[in-house]
Amino acid sequence: QVQLVESGGGLVQAGGSLKLSCGGSGRTFSSFGMAWFRQAPGKEREFVAGISRSGSNTYYADSMKGRFTISRDNAKNTMYLQMNSLKPDDTAVYYCAAFVGTVVPANPQYWGQGTQVTVSS
Repeated sequence: QVQLVESGGGLVQAGGSLKLSCGGSGRTFSSFGMAWFRQAPGKEREFVAGISRSGSNTYYADSMKGRFTISRDNAKNTMYLQMNSLKPDDTAVYYCAAFVGTVVPANPQYWGQGTQVTVSS
């Protein structure tokens, strides 16, 4: 089992940048693939990005490509999401998740509590 805690959310203006962090504890962090999901008000949770255990492979939802970058530092037990050129539509609660395997599941087993990202016009 792994416990996850997100941080770095906040209020930014459109066009700005924000970097989220997800710290892990418990079982070996590098044993898990990691992913970011988000949920906006009135909408279903959606996949944002995923990263393999070593960080060598990354995956993005089409709408995120070119603006968001997922990375991880296993020595620090931390995963990151760098968000650039933010838009008001990016406003959502962002969740980090961990999973076992090589494919990001629709509903990973382990979740953080989420961090609010608000992008103003």
